[in-house]
Amino acid sequence: MNAVPAVSVTNVCRLYGTRVALDEVTFTVPTGEIFALLGPNGGGKSTLFKILSTLIPPTSGDIEIFGKDLRHNSEAVRNRIGVVFQSPSLDPKLTVTENLVCHGYLYGLSRGILRERMEALLARMGMSDRVRDLVATLSGGLQRRVELAKALLHRPDLLLLDEPSTGLDPGARRDFNDYLHRLREQGNVTIILTTHIMEEAERCDRVGILHQGKLLALDTPEALKAQVGGDVVAIRAQNVVELRDKLTRRFACVPTVVDGLLRIERPRGHEFVRELVDAFPGEIQSVTFGKPTLEDVFVHQTGHQFWNDGTESELSA
Repeated sequence: MNAVPAVSVTNVCRLYGTRVALDEVTFTVPTGEIFALLGPNGGGKSTLFKILSTLIPPTSGDIEIFGKDLRHNSEAVRNRIGVVFQSPSLDPKLTVTENLVCHGYLYGLSRGILRERMEALLARMGMSDRVRDLVATLSGGLQRRVELAKALLHRPDLLLLDEPSTGLDPGARRDFNDYLHRLREQGNVTIILTTHIMEEAERCDRVGILHQGKLLALDTPEALKAQVGGDVVAIRAQNVVELRDKLTRRFACVPTVVDGLLRIERPRGHEFVRELVDAFPGEIQSVTFGKPTLEDVFVHQTGHQFWNDGTESELSA
């Protein structure tokens, strides 16, 4: 690991008029890490991505990329980053080769170096036999590989990916994520990606959870899940508020009502489920339990489901 972080974000805010898109966000990403910014739509991920990729400035706060202040060294920073946007940036009417050549010339690569790098990247991605194919004829997963090859042509030290698995089926998503890990291991490339897909975040070295412009939690996926107090028990009942009060008195726990379900974090959840059903057999419609997921971490931090905007998260007593 390099002593200088690949990315250092300190107290970054971004306002759109009076709306706060980012609120005092602070984190660092060491060189060689795969780092995920996880959150629902509207949480601030895309705004932070645009700032890191030099498209927009922060309203306040400081960002350094490999020790260079982003505000005053944006041109130098651009030469060290590769960017894959959520929206496709390939020309569908051009071939794979033509798309890469156009991008390579924008970075001033000579014909010989460009050809050498294109061949190496496409071979590594299993695309050597598709170089003459029109992009429009490729599947979503193959198009994503071409996008990645394009972003890597100038050999960036930092790769920024905005929702890279959008539109990919589960198999293509796994293949794409496998390649990101090989890229990190073989080229020591630092990778920052935004995502709302739990499986994708789980495979990263560390995860920062963004919600309503705030960084709620940051750690390894396992450490984040360990913050949840045991197994997660979810109960469906005819009257969740009444049952919540009974559970509080009977088991000295603090259930929350999330999306119409009672939610309890409890060690040895399978034993608690048995006690629960025995105590209230006529009031429980269904009950499930499981080990915590990153979505449970989000619920633990916010009090509502990942896909809920929070306006109807908690039922009143």
